[in-house]
Amino acid sequence: MKKLISNFVGGLAGAVALNIIHQTVKALDHDAPRVDLVGEEALTKGMEAMNLTPPTGNALFVATLAGDVLSNALYFSTIGFGKKKYLLLRGAAIGAAAGIGALTLTEPLGLSDAPVTRTDKTKVLTVAWYLVGGLVTALAIKGLRSKSNGI
Repeated sequence: MKKLISNFVGGLAGAVALNIIHQTVKALDHDAPRVDLVGEEALTKGMEAMNLTPPTGNALFVATLAGDVLSNALYFSTIGFGKKKYLLLRGAAIGAAAGIGALTLTEPLGLSDAPVTRTDKTKVLTVAWYLVGGLVTALAIKGLRSKSNGI
């Protein structure tokens, strides 16, 4: 049970770090990835497909942000499974895979890929930020486990 908790808390740390980077840099750099726009589109289309009225404006942003943090926390928590020896490598691989997925899966899912593929810089930053999220997760899990073992 401790391992599952440390995995989720580590995943949450990585997801929060990822979203802090996204929200901060989008305000400073026009070429920053806008994963939030992809999320808003996905939430809106998903709710409309279920004949539900999606939120708009700030409510849409908050709902999308909450869903993004939760889904990334769950995804990043998988970094904690497997041998401790490869924790950082798994963090890097899973983070990079999420970034590559953000670039390549949007269009096949019927979503606009423009917010994450607008420029080469946007593409590189998308992958880099998910990579950072994966590494933050791995380091957080490592720290939580060391602390719980009294080391």
